[in-house]
Amino acid sequence: MSGEHKKLLLKLARAAISSRFDHRPLEKPQEPVLQEKRGLFVSLHKQGQLRGCIGYIKAFHSIVDSVVEMAQEAAFSDPRFPSLRQEELDDLEIEISVLSEMIPVDSTDEIVIGRDGLFIQHPHGSGLLLPQVPVEWNWDLPEYLKHICLKAGLHQKAWQDPGARLHRFTAEVFSEADFSD
Repeated sequence: MSGEHKKLLLKLARAAISSRFDHRPLEKPQEPVLQEKRGLFVSLHKQGQLRGCIGYIKAFHSIVDSVVEMAQEAAFSDPRFPSLRQEELDDLEIEISVLSEMIPVDSTDEIVIGRDGLFIQHPHGSGLLLPQVPVEWNWDLPEYLKHICLKAGLHQKAWQDPGARLHRFTAEVFSEADFSD
């Protein structure tokens, strides 16, 4: 994805959030690469702190449609945070993570910190951590594996349980900070 495509998506995410306050119609980019179906997450940060993050693990909609929906969900429906207030909009930094396909993990030796996000499916819960999370928290692999389990509401070594399935994925991650002047 080109820098121009990334800028268009970031601008669209901000417009999608803003449209909830000013009720302006959205103009969605029509570029073919942005019509591709991909999993993606939209993360919102305020003063360096997470303010919302919601996404699709799998490809359900086009990148454009998913950015609109997930930006609004991250701003207004992340259960960890109150709905965004209009006066917070200028303080937000928007980040988008466009996901690759999920790859089953046969051995934890395959997992590379900084490259791979993790998704765990378990009979008692599931959870996902984006590739940038262990880097931001300075986690090594054992810590990363522990936190993917905790994110899913499971015990710390649930990834080793017989019914657990661990997947890795990469993500193209970009934020408004990447394009600030």
